Amino acid sequence: MALSKSVFASIFAFLFRAKILIPLLLVFGVIGTSIYFQRKAEESKSERYRTITVDRGAVIQRITANGTLNPVTVVSVGTQVSGTVTKLYTDFNNVVKANQVLLELDPALIKANLAQFDASLRSAEATAGLAESTLKRNRELVAKGFISSQTLEQNTKELDVANATVAQVKSQLDREKTNLSYTIIRSPIDGIVIDRKIDVGQTVAASFSTPTLFQIAKNLEEMQIDTSVAEADVGSVRQGMPVKFTVDAYPERDFQGKIRLVRLNPTIQQNVVTYNVVVDVNNEGSLLKPGMTAQVSFVANQRDDVVRIPNGALRFKPPKDDKEDKKVAKKDGGKKKPAESADTKASDTRTETPKEFRRPPARVYKLNEKNELVPTEIRTGIASNQFTEMISGDVKVGDELVIRDQQDKTAKK
Repeated sequence: MALSKSVFASIFAFLFRAKILIPLLLVFGVIGTSIYFQRKAEESKSERYRTITVDRGAVIQRITANGTLNPVTVVSVGTQVSGTVTKLYTDFNNVVKANQVLLELDPALIKANLAQFDASLRSAEATAGLAESTLKRNRELVAKGFISSQTLEQNTKELDVANATVAQVKSQLDREKTNLSYTIIRSPIDGIVIDRKIDVGQTVAASFSTPTLFQIAKNLEEMQIDTSVAEADVGSVRQGMPVKFTVDAYPERDFQGKIRLVRLNPTIQQNVVTYNVVVDVNNEGSLLKPGMTAQVSFVANQRDDVVRIPNGALRFKPPKDDKEDKKVAKKDGGKKKPAESADTKASDTRTETPKEFRRPPARVYKLNEKNELVPTEIRTGIASNQFTEMISGDVKVGDELVIRDQQDKTAKK
């Protein structure tokens, strides 16, 4: 041990006297530093990109829209006569039966008109009776030659006018009797009162339009959602399509429905065209209330057991200032067209994607052994919020695709 130390000390002294030690230490330092920074760069590059794994599963394309829950049948109860509300027999949320009395209006003015028309009718009937007896008497006189036939014609005219007056007054009397029955407002259907717009003592005027007094829903166990779907999505909506929706009152619960009708009349607001889609809803238990806002989701298309590309991989673009990756992308991008993987071929054999769901080629990025970006072109089908169906391309289940560059400060986190 002592000998080896002396030998080492002799060599060290020799190198120092020969002025070789310092340059040699510098060389070893440079080499060590270079190796250190090279390893750090490789480690940094390996941690630079964030990736996600390609898998196989279902891709569900959904159409989302907002709508309003409404009763299927709502009847607005109004009045055909004017008057002051004297009695009120129902209120909000009350269940009513058909022909049940809801309220009464003050009938004083109509009863006064009835009395007036009744007196006018008696006067008209008396006038008609006098005209009839005069005509009968004058016919006997004409037969005996005491008066001319012209007088008889005048008497006939007077009787006809009197009879017409009687008929006119009778019709006015009948109209007032009908108006008197209208002062008692009755329910037209069985249902529940969802709105009441009047109170006792309030005067309603039916001179120009029929005022609404109540709104009665026929059945709240069956409701509908009136929602608007954009013209770009309405082609995927079909009658009878199942629907899922949620409401803010029960955010943890999904409700079910079914499309009953896609109305042909469009709604255009600020050059945006939408169509009203009516969804039938079973409201068993009456959890849903009229006027609630529903977040509706239609399943427009679905692919089961297909290769799924995460949407983050399709959105990823290399940073513009990364010259090295640009060079690799250009070099690898011109080699050959991407081949179809075995998983993709199996998917194509099983289910052929319709032409309306095919899209232009998309580009995703893998990492090679040197942790460099390798662009790969694929063809995609339908898409959901998380995944996109892959129709063809050199990507298979288990591949890692880049979704983010951790050093790219312009990338959205």
